[in-house]
Amino acid sequence: MNCFPWLESEQSGTTNKPLRIPFYLILLVAPILPLPALATPIDLKLARQYFQEAQAVCARDQGRLWGVSLAGPMLFVDPGTRQVAANQSDLEGQLAPEAGVWVGRLPEKLNIANTATPWAGVTWTMVRWPLPEDRTARVRLMIHELWHRAQAGLGFPMSNPANAHLDTLEGRIGLQLEWRALGRALTTTGPERRQAILDAQVFRAYRRQMFPQALSEERELEMNEGLAEYTGVKLASPTEQKARELAARGLTEAASYPSFVRSFAYATGPAYGLLLDEADPAWRKTLKPTDDFGALLGTALTLRFPGDLRTAAAQRAKSYDGEALRAAETERENERQKMRAGYRARFIEGPVLILPLRQVNAQFDPNNVQAMEELGQVYPKARVTDLWGILDVSGGALLNSQWTEVRVPAPIDLRARPLQGAGWTLNLQPGWELVPGPRPGDYRLSPVQGETKTH
Repeated sequence: MNCFPWLESEQSGTTNKPLRIPFYLILLVAPILPLPALATPIDLKLARQYFQEAQAVCARDQGRLWGVSLAGPMLFVDPGTRQVAANQSDLEGQLAPEAGVWVGRLPEKLNIANTATPWAGVTWTMVRWPLPEDRTARVRLMIHELWHRAQAGLGFPMSNPANAHLDTLEGRIGLQLEWRALGRALTTTGPERRQAILDAQVFRAYRRQMFPQALSEERELEMNEGLAEYTGVKLASPTEQKARELAARGLTEAASYPSFVRSFAYATGPAYGLLLDEADPAWRKTLKPTDDFGALLGTALTLRFPGDLRTAAAQRAKSYDGEALRAAETERENERQKMRAGYRARFIEGPVLILPLRQVNAQFDPNNVQAMEELGQVYPKARVTDLWGILDVSGGALLNSQWTEVRVPAPIDLRARPLQGAGWTLNLQPGWELVPGPRPGDYRLSPVQGETKTH
């Protein structure tokens, strides 16, 4: 959330070009695993065991999967106490050795998330404590995050495309039909598997025919989170059969998430990666960020697509309980429109506080991100830090498509510190002030006149 060594930001002047989020943005990822309800202190003996598990998996791989070892600096952080347990020392003396690990405390300005993040002179793989009790789930999570730390060096930059079409009726139906076909492909063999793969590609191609932007936006997230999750599933599984079972289960579980816009690639990545392992074992050696899972698999299997995708998709949907799926999704869409009306009243029509994003660091759960098409995305709960301070959101915030501003309802009392509004609290740094916004009742944050914020 899903965690990564990012490249520098590329600002976009249009809303249809996804912004590549800078290195210091942190996303909370691990949608396949629910977040713990209560924080627990870090058991250092257990932490050492987990570090050893990750190291053993990397040593067993010997860099065969991606050509480099995924092993590297790793730390666990307890959200309640901000206690840190690391597998090595830092470069600034923030950590001290204890019980076979290195311990310390993470500064308040840093968000706690499953991510790759620079701190104390080291770029770490950070994982929230506690980790899953199940060993396979735990190793999958750690390897997923270790891949994110290595991804920039492998030539796969992190990006945050909107994928708003996956919150629409037809987008959700098309994606879930693709998932169902991929699930069948993972659990069958021979001609039945080949047919299921073709079905998945028909659903995928027809969805992208309906939504032209889907090709680039879906591909970008799949080449980021999809590859990370594939790596975690593959290296955490003792056999290829177990890996396919885990990937198939992930496809089923993904359908229960309230939103797919930021989480879908966690399901498609392992499925396509494992199918590609069988169809073309060398696929990773020439993989590029501009490649597409479906196209690679179709080429490897020399699949022939029907000329009329719409008709073919409608016919094949019958084999995947498409009628019941459409009925359920139509009901959901009616509820979504009501929710969107509430968000529009809250963030567009009503008075708001606008906060500029300059050096943003955001923590959120990708499972419940709600797309607002051209307006951006609503994050129901989030922690956003920037030059102006720390924004804690419990009632929703709207981030625009370019990630240049975040909106919350207007503050209740302009003089209160911390600033508060409906569903949010802002601890404001010195040197920033509220000034009138673009409409009566709106406010925006601005550096105090005469002061420049560059740090």
